[in-house]
Amino acid sequence: MDLFGRVAIVTGAGRGLGWAIAERLARDGANVVVTDIDGTSAEERADTIRQMGRDAMAIRMDVSQWRDVKGMVEKVLARFKRIDIFVNNAGILGPYFSVIDYPEEDWDRVVAVNLKGTFLCCKAVLPAMKAQSYGKVVNMASVAGKEGNVNMAAYAATKAAIICLTKTLGKEMAPYNVHVNCVAPALIETEMAKEMTPEQRAVLTSKIPLGRLGKPEEVATVVKFLVSDEASFVTGQCYDISGGRSVY
Repeated sequence: MDLFGRVAIVTGAGRGLGWAIAERLARDGANVVVTDIDGTSAEERADTIRQMGRDAMAIRMDVSQWRDVKGMVEKVLARFKRIDIFVNNAGILGPYFSVIDYPEEDWDRVVAVNLKGTFLCCKAVLPAMKAQSYGKVVNMASVAGKEGNVNMAAYAATKAAIICLTKTLGKEMAPYNVHVNCVAPALIETEMAKEMTPEQRAVLTSKIPLGRLGKPEEVATVVKFLVSDEASFVTGQCYDISGGRSVY
């Protein structure tokens, strides 16, 4: 219960990895704002958190739209008066094409959701954290952003950029006691992984020395550490959760 009373926002928390993170933060005492582009899923998850005895708020939001992001932060501050934790989880894989064949409109959409969405959310939430001299931000990168994945150039490129954005923000926000870190999972057993072809899953699983996909709760555990006060000397870092795939 070391997060008791903290106010946390998790994007893309209507399902999958985002929900595992939101649930873990609530279990450890946080009041959680569930945001998702699917408003129905967000409300259902918020109801579950309320049943756990925590306060919860559901907001439908497209992270690639500044109006949505800015409005979300304004609503949270109006209700809770502060924001302690922000987890930038929302993201998409995009289609599987070689760079030569990658459609421009799909590239733009992946960049808009994954990279621009992370940027907009940080831009919106960090002023409040700076003003209160406290905040924990965790961005969702990927081991693909370190090693690249064949036929997933847009996804890998955005995740590499998120790692660098995190390092930059870690330096910018350190004087204000605001910690910004990211996590880089290998393939995790979520709905997103199920959208892959069996061949793609097999290739990515074969790269993991532990010989299996990660579990959402294993990622949530690392995120929970990074947003807790136990990580008081950790900022600007990228934590791998890769089953041994990434070793640098």
